[in-house]
Amino acid sequence: MALRIRNRQFSYGVPVILWLLASAPGYGQTSSLPILNQNRPVLDAHNCYPYDGQWKDRVTRALKTGFPVGIEQDLAWYVDPSTGKGRVVVTHKAQTDGSEPSLHDYFFEQVRPIVEAALKNGDRSHWPLVVVHFDFKANSAPLLHAVWELLGQYQDWITTATKTSDLQQLAPLELKPLLVLTEDPDAQEEVFFRQIAPGAKLLLFGSAHTHAPQTKNKEELSRLLVTTSPEQLLPDPPTNYRRWWNNSWHEVEQGGQQKAGPWTQEDAARLRALVDHAHRLGYWIRFYTLDGFDPETGRKNGWFESYNFGTRQAVTERWAAALKAGVDLIATDQYEDLAAFMKQ
Repeated sequence: MALRIRNRQFSYGVPVILWLLASAPGYGQTSSLPILNQNRPVLDAHNCYPYDGQWKDRVTRALKTGFPVGIEQDLAWYVDPSTGKGRVVVTHKAQTDGSEPSLHDYFFEQVRPIVEAALKNGDRSHWPLVVVHFDFKANSAPLLHAVWELLGQYQDWITTATKTSDLQQLAPLELKPLLVLTEDPDAQEEVFFRQIAPGAKLLLFGSAHTHAPQTKNKEELSRLLVTTSPEQLLPDPPTNYRRWWNNSWHEVEQGGQQKAGPWTQEDAARLRALVDHAHRLGYWIRFYTLDGFDPETGRKNGWFESYNFGTRQAVTERWAAALKAGVDLIATDQYEDLAAFMKQ
């Protein structure tokens, strides 16, 4: 059985053993439970939505890279002035004008054929196929409650866990084709977890609070982010709601992508230490965003220089290191390039 699972894991790029461990009762409650990192990490399609009406094919492109795949959707709230009705839209800005596509249409209805085919097939060994990650541009109550209601419409598609009375007791995951993640604001935990009755289903899972160093000096903060121990950055074990750790690259290389120099053994050791610590505690770990492109390519595709290592060689070195370290979700804007690299 173990050999069969391991073969499937590598054939499909699915972190099967990780998901199964995460689904086991008591997982993550003690550091003595190891996470097996031999599995291939998951490509996470960063900013996978249109900007200002452009690049509408991003979800389609991400889905074509293969499964499993992560898809980031940035969310905001739009209220139609003529009707007073609001809707959840995908956008890079908190300010909305109604031109933005809805989360219902742009994401959920695009993945419908894939999810329905997977449910009909019933082969849970490949699930989740899509890890959708919500980045909220605001945390207003109407937006958060509308997202919860929308997820309820698709609950049969979504990986869930039962809310336990004890926050520290991690209920097993009930795998479905979709896994929904969100980030760390306490306002989200209030709506998505604390207001849910014990015994009800959790429909999405938040990220851990990073205990970042506190200083107003940017240069000092940049230095502290790469020198503070993983144990200090993340001292808390996972909870039934908070099951993953979201990191910028500033925790790996001082100054992040734009200040990164040659990739070194010390950098690799830092990355490995962060990943190993997360896994010892029982978290999945994500790093964002690993890009390497020339300025013209970036402008053409709507990518941001703040995430750019500057060259394909530079980002390839980091992709290789992230794969070797066992990073669970590797975020990039270069979906096809990372997918092809991972398949090598």
